[in-house]
Amino acid sequence: MMKKILTVFILACLSCVVYAQDNVIDEIVWVVGDDAILRSDVESQRLYLQNEGQRLDGDPYCVIPEQMAIQKLYLNQAKIDSVEVSESQVIQEADRWVNYAINQSGSREKLEEYFNKRISEIKEEKKEQLMEQQTVQQMQRQLIGEIKLTPSEVRKYYNQLSKDSLPNIPTTVEVQVITMEPKIPFEETDAIKARLRQYTEEINSGQKEFSTVARLYSEDPGSSVRGGELGFMSKMDLLPEFANVAFNLNDPKKISQIVQTEYGFHIIQLIEKRGDRINCRHILLKPKVSDKELNECLTRMDSLYTDLTAKKFTFEEAATFISADKDTRNNKGLMVNPKFESNNHGTPKFEMSELPQEIGKMVYTMQVGEISKPFTMINDKQKEVVAIVKLKSRVEQHKANISDDYQALKAIVEARKREELLNNWIVKKQKSTYVRISEGWRNCDFKFPGWVKE
Repeated sequence: MMKKILTVFILACLSCVVYAQDNVIDEIVWVVGDDAILRSDVESQRLYLQNEGQRLDGDPYCVIPEQMAIQKLYLNQAKIDSVEVSESQVIQEADRWVNYAINQSGSREKLEEYFNKRISEIKEEKKEQLMEQQTVQQMQRQLIGEIKLTPSEVRKYYNQLSKDSLPNIPTTVEVQVITMEPKIPFEETDAIKARLRQYTEEINSGQKEFSTVARLYSEDPGSSVRGGELGFMSKMDLLPEFANVAFNLNDPKKISQIVQTEYGFHIIQLIEKRGDRINCRHILLKPKVSDKELNECLTRMDSLYTDLTAKKFTFEEAATFISADKDTRNNKGLMVNPKFESNNHGTPKFEMSELPQEIGKMVYTMQVGEISKPFTMINDKQKEVVAIVKLKSRVEQHKANISDDYQALKAIVEARKREELLNNWIVKKQKSTYVRISEGWRNCDFKFPGWVKE
């Protein structure tokens, strides 16, 4: 307690300007609890949002620091409640964001010029942002718990809306899919295994470091840039075949046997174990599909398409007994929306933008009940497969109604309930948290006016 009081006192007594060699380089604009918000923090966030094309409703120098202050309230509570998130997932998302940003800006040099920082600094900042964002989201879920709504609450919300204020429901579709994977010749898998055995010999003999080989040859883009390192993960975070081998490793100097998963073939090196979590490196090699095997797979799917259109058997029967897609095979080929941020999450409904790109292109012009011709696509395991889809249903864009759009309306009411609960928590937390805002940063129309205490 004494340490906390001392920290707050030091922050409050600062002149709110940070000096280096007599030159002003930054300024403390807010203090929230034990944490300071710098002018540079606000400016960096403004640039990130601008780079992503996000617009703010109001003055960015009012909106952004308030958003940061709210985040610090959640992060403070997360420390108290020992809330943690997966570091490996955060690193992968940061890598994806940086690669996307480089493509958007045109080159690494242009991105560095835009942010006036090296790529490594941009990536580290993004990693910290994502770590905090995911911790906040986890904390919010913990604070809210499970929201249970009755049908009468949803109907009450709907009945209170005027016709003009009814939400627009975008076009949604339900899609069934059958996939077939091209056969991989034994020669290709043997060649992959031989390469991995060679890497193992070179590492064991001391000719090369595991991390160097991973950077040069691993086909996992998320980890190869980090020398194959995955970060600390539990068994639940890993594929069972991978986890069984990784968690049985005890000597960081020893390389695992070759492990086959749905992504390809791996060798693994232990870095460290902490309780029920493990940090390891891996090298992934994926068997390549030749044009010959791909064309043979297309021919087989052409025959299947002919049989389906001739009604020799149903699409549902083919999906159940033939499809290689294990996620839909037991559901008669019916796809389920996996996007957590979607109002249709966990249901068979997809907005067009939520479908995999290749499937979306096919479905866009199809009629209900129509079956597509075979086409190639990259599945969620990054494998090239051949697919056939059937459009099961389509509901065009319309104003919401209670009979057709109960789930969408329920999601809206749940979102309002979540926002209400979190807003009440923020107001309460404000009252018990030390907050100091510098002159020139207070004259704002804050969403939560309790920041400025009289």
